[in-house]
Amino acid sequence: MAGEKITTRAEDYSQWYLDIVNRAGLSENSAVRGCMVIKPNGYAIWERMQRALDRMFKETGHVNAYFPLFIPKSYLAKEEEMAEGFAKECAVVTHYRLKSVPGKGIEVDPEARLEEELIIRPTSETIIWNTYKNWIQSYRDLPLLINQWANVVRWEMRTRLFLRTAEFLWQEGHTAHATSEEAEEETRRMVEVYKQFAEDYMAMPVLVGPKSEGQKFPGAVYTLCIEAMMQDKKALQAGTSHFLGQNFAKAFDVKFQSAQGKQEFAWATSWGVSTRLIGGLIMTHSDDQGLVLPPRLAPTHVSIVPIGKNDEERKAVVEAAQKLKAAIQALPRDDFFGYEPIEVKIDTDFDKSPGFRFNEIELKGVPVRVEIGPKDLAQNACVIGRRDIPGKDGKLMGIPLAEAPARIDALLREIQKSLFNRAKAYRDASLHTCDSYAEFQERIEKEGGFFLCHWDGTRETEDKIAAETKATIRCIPFDRPAEPGICMVTGKPSKGRVVLARSY
Repeated sequence: MAGEKITTRAEDYSQWYLDIVNRAGLSENSAVRGCMVIKPNGYAIWERMQRALDRMFKETGHVNAYFPLFIPKSYLAKEEEMAEGFAKECAVVTHYRLKSVPGKGIEVDPEARLEEELIIRPTSETIIWNTYKNWIQSYRDLPLLINQWANVVRWEMRTRLFLRTAEFLWQEGHTAHATSEEAEEETRRMVEVYKQFAEDYMAMPVLVGPKSEGQKFPGAVYTLCIEAMMQDKKALQAGTSHFLGQNFAKAFDVKFQSAQGKQEFAWATSWGVSTRLIGGLIMTHSDDQGLVLPPRLAPTHVSIVPIGKNDEERKAVVEAAQKLKAAIQALPRDDFFGYEPIEVKIDTDFDKSPGFRFNEIELKGVPVRVEIGPKDLAQNACVIGRRDIPGKDGKLMGIPLAEAPARIDALLREIQKSLFNRAKAYRDASLHTCDSYAEFQERIEKEGGFFLCHWDGTRETEDKIAAETKATIRCIPFDRPAEPGICMVTGKPSKGRVVLARSY
């Protein structure tokens, strides 16, 4: 696997991405069209993401629960905008039994048709708010702050591993509040949690702000999002937080008695991120040699490679590697690694050449590699290499073994910061201001990137831009300057610039 050539980004970016996913052992297509098998290397990254996010959710007062995979079709129909938005993506269960037919094999039993068809959840607002009706009677029951780790199904026709699959893993938060102010505060709080996770853990800079009316979540009053730029200068919607108003409370008759004794409908939010973040991680940092992972999310932080030509040499360098591993894992633990030890693996596959072993470690994105050979051991030293800087430029030679644990710990933190700074510099260099629609059409085709443009705020103009350029309004940044202008398409007044880009 390590010996196979990876298509370069310059040759074919899409194939490069698939090569990384395949050869780093992250995921593969399953026998079910549009679905993926997440392999151990890929799932280990998701577990790291889960642990970090779950801790952040609980620190903001949320608890985990689980709700059914199946949703009665009538529930989806109760919220008209959601029903319309997800109708084309729904997988429907119509029967509950099969039967064996001689000479024909297994067939659906026509007598086992469900009285009401079931939707395999594309999202859980409807089933959850039907449940909340039984949980909420008084203002004392609020706020209700619940998160669910689950899978969902959205029947995508054009799929790509991690980025868009018919089934994917995610978390979905669903909260209920006594006032609109509390719910809107929650909506903003959770998009900021996603921003913090994206930047502090994924080392992936993001823009934050509302979606346009045409891009918001079906059933939401408004949607907030984090948007990241990939290395091909396309946007990736990496997380969303929705203010749902009282839409779902009214649809499912979720009322509570206020402190003043009045019956009122609850106010709602929902928010989620998914395994698409793994795709974003790959496309933000990886290179033509393979996967590059930020240390805070890497399943293995350090790979130690003992090198020896015979049993005597190998025994000595393996013993040194084991001592170094123990010393690294004995370092004080802090929040940088989630109060877990630094993960260290020793590669003792002496049947393969050192070069092959180095390439395999590099391909899998291990942030730090340590080499210990007989000559190093004679000097009681080692060689330390950093994954984010390939080749000789990323190597530290002759590091004393006694100093190595502290040096490695500091290096992991430096790599995390360096990856973020590099990704941000790339994003910022591809963030353009544009006032002419003709110029925008030309540059979005030739250059790509994020374009800050004036827009008149209408759905008609938004749809026209998408149809003619394949670019959409990704975000209306919170931090955009107050800069009234004129729409680049219609010449009508604009309240400010929005971010336009082509996207995944």
